[in-house]
Amino acid sequence: MHLIRLFSASILTLLFTVVAALAQDVTLTSRDGTLSIEGTLLGYDGEFYRVETVYGPLTLDGEGVICTGPGCPDLAAYVAEVRLSGTPHMANRLLPALLIAFAEQRGLKVERQVTDDISSSFVMRDDERIRARFDLRATTTREAYADLIAEEADIALVLREPRADEEAMAASSGAGNLVQGRRARVVALDGIVAVTAADQPIPAISLPDLTRAFSDPTPNWSAFGGPDLPVTLHIPLHGSGLAEAFSDLLFGKDRVDFSPVATAHSSLETIVDLVADDPFALGLTTLSEVGNVAPLPISGACGYTQDATIAALRTEDYPLTLPLMLFTPARRLPLLAREFLEFTETQRADLVARRLGFVDQAITQSDFNDQGNRLAHAISAAGEEVTLADLQALTATLQGRTRLSTTFRFEDGSTRLDVPSRESAARLARALETGTFNGSDMLFVGFSDSAGAATGNEALSKRRARTVLTQVRDLALTANFDDIIMDTTGFGEVLPIACDDTDWGRAVNRRVEVWVK
Repeated sequence: MHLIRLFSASILTLLFTVVAALAQDVTLTSRDGTLSIEGTLLGYDGEFYRVETVYGPLTLDGEGVICTGPGCPDLAAYVAEVRLSGTPHMANRLLPALLIAFAEQRGLKVERQVTDDISSSFVMRDDERIRARFDLRATTTREAYADLIAEEADIALVLREPRADEEAMAASSGAGNLVQGRRARVVALDGIVAVTAADQPIPAISLPDLTRAFSDPTPNWSAFGGPDLPVTLHIPLHGSGLAEAFSDLLFGKDRVDFSPVATAHSSLETIVDLVADDPFALGLTTLSEVGNVAPLPISGACGYTQDATIAALRTEDYPLTLPLMLFTPARRLPLLAREFLEFTETQRADLVARRLGFVDQAITQSDFNDQGNRLAHAISAAGEEVTLADLQALTATLQGRTRLSTTFRFEDGSTRLDVPSRESAARLARALETGTFNGSDMLFVGFSDSAGAATGNEALSKRRARTVLTQVRDLALTANFDDIIMDTTGFGEVLPIACDDTDWGRAVNRRVEVWVK
């Protein structure tokens, strides 16, 4: 029976033999005529009917039923309708390019129809008829989550994970758990950068100072090693995904608290132009939109400095890495929408993102000899807890291997991977399934921050490495593990990549890397 995949056969019999008490517009009858159900059609995705009944919404396989009634769709003329809503940072360039590339790969002709300044549609057709319509609306990350929860959008374009109030709204409205399961797909990465003119007065800025600069009612360069002059602040609009992501990362989750003297702009290009002409201005933009201004490196009290580079973003070693995500509802999407989501994880989609100036999700490798800065920092940070023998053991283990850009990190106070890391696990699993690492020796290496005893941190880092290895193996269902050596180890706090003087620094040091040979 192909009728309902969510219920057992005994419950099916009960549901299909009870007479519905509501006004109905469709009747779905099994092809052998033994069972039927009445309801109001909520949607048809080309494969499945979604019907509201007295028992709640049910999803039924279209191949197993015959639809009768005024609400039945015309199957021969079915058009997949997909609504996308979210941040202009994705809606204005990245998503249009991905939709066009997807249509071309499927052999479909695509036409963009512009409705107004924020809305457009991408109509995809073959030689016979229209197959799909993707309606794209440039709103904000917050509006995108609201649209998704209210079922006014099928895919949300967001720059941050949902906040606590959004999770609560989804739970209370029946939209499900926004952070459970694979609801988000990271299609590219960008970096939030603080930018200054080329002749600005300071070479780098720490995260605490960056927080102070953008929240102080009267910011002054003297507080950050510059002259006694006020800082002119330029920021993205309040409520934009970029401003909210920066606020969540530096000001604290669920609280936007920019300085009252900061000027907000709707265009990142405007911010860049204003900063370029003012040596005492400080602006917020993204790595993909830096133009002719200079991104400030992020420094730490321990002397470690991190630039916003493609390599640092890909491994999420840069503190203000920005995941560009497609967030999906708990309900089933039309087949073509699901195929589009799968397309965003392909090499062709990576190429689209790269050409637009974003950092794609492709897995890259770096040689052990490229780790000089990290090793130098580890040596300078060594002491009683980290000995020369520890550093020698690390070097002996990793030398001769290459590091994958795939890095795994965890949610605060949890062994659960964060959203970008869950995406990294899925992407690495697909690489294993396609044989990319057949014949390789793959080592999952855990690291920790320096809080607590070194022996305990080493044990914890090894447990985290085993956790990640298990999750990746579980996802790689068709991989040939007989042709891959996979093992784990951990070095605790031996190789920090950031200072432990901030929450971010400690979080980024708690990681699992993958080294292969």
